[in-house]
Amino acid sequence: MSKLISGIQQIGIGVSNVYEAWKWYKENFGMDIRIFEDDTVAELMLPYTGGKPHKRHAALAMNISGGGGFEIWNYTSRTPVAPNFEVQLGDLGINVAKIKSLNVKKAYEDFKSRNVAILGDLYETHFFVKDLYGNIFQVVQQNDYFKNTGKPTGAVAGAIIGVSNIENARKVYSDILGYDIVVSDKEGTFDDFRNIAGGTNCFRRVLLKTSKKPEGSFSQLLGESFIELIQVLDRDPKKIFEGRFWGDLGFIHLCYDISDMNDLKKECESKGFPFTVDSSVKHNEDNSFDMGEAAGHFTYIEDPDGTLIEFVETHKVPIMKKFGWYLNMKKRDPRKPLPKWMLSALALNKVKF
Repeated sequence: MSKLISGIQQIGIGVSNVYEAWKWYKENFGMDIRIFEDDTVAELMLPYTGGKPHKRHAALAMNISGGGGFEIWNYTSRTPVAPNFEVQLGDLGINVAKIKSLNVKKAYEDFKSRNVAILGDLYETHFFVKDLYGNIFQVVQQNDYFKNTGKPTGAVAGAIIGVSNIENARKVYSDILGYDIVVSDKEGTFDDFRNIAGGTNCFRRVLLKTSKKPEGSFSQLLGESFIELIQVLDRDPKKIFEGRFWGDLGFIHLCYDISDMNDLKKECESKGFPFTVDSSVKHNEDNSFDMGEAAGHFTYIEDPDGTLIEFVETHKVPIMKKFGWYLNMKKRDPRKPLPKWMLSALALNKVKF
């Protein structure tokens, strides 16, 4: 079988307090489902954690409306570090997470009524908001909901990523991740950026989508996603995580749900983007890495500017934890979507705070 990318599984967000952040994300983005929660040592990310393992508290939260989740991540063996400069739009790394909404205008009014920090106005089919840590989210009109729950938003539908050269960056985002269709390619200054730090600069913006519809076990839940590459043209961008560790404050990685890691490894190596981290060195007797309530095989690559892309091949996932129902993904056809009733059962794993 050749590699299969089902969609964005989650975006990693480094925070200083997991429950404080999770409560905010639950209230504002509906991230109320606990897929896993783990308070152990991150042993395998040594290339990005100063060569030493560090203890952390991490949780994967999702929204049953659809879209990728948030991996909310907090160091507990050290104090997470913020950038020592003001991050500006176009700096190298994940600048913004895209969040889907069935009704952007209604979501805008809802956020406004609750005094969420909105950056600018409602621009056609999107607007920008900031969380309590300063991370920026773009709420975008998107109709591929898994389930209409009445929440103002669904979950992750892509990202805006700062790059130094768009054509070079597409070697990862188009050639490996499959965002092969150019939706728009514009250059200049942009009104919707003006209320974001660095947003008055001149940019090239390229919005990408995939030509293939999502397929695979979790494809109905994760849905479609978009990558927007931005290149600032009138200043020299900085690396957002320069001098800091993976897991420090901010967007730390973009993670994709995949099948056939071996085929993906060959492809990434052949295109010049080898795995920099591979959990197979620490797999158990079931050939999986234990992630608390879930298990699987995870790897990382870097884009040409060092932004981290994670791949996860899921082997075990909790469907209804209180009844002890954990799904063994190894026994299923990875190209066959899980039935909707089974995915809907994930909603039983809601957090109560």
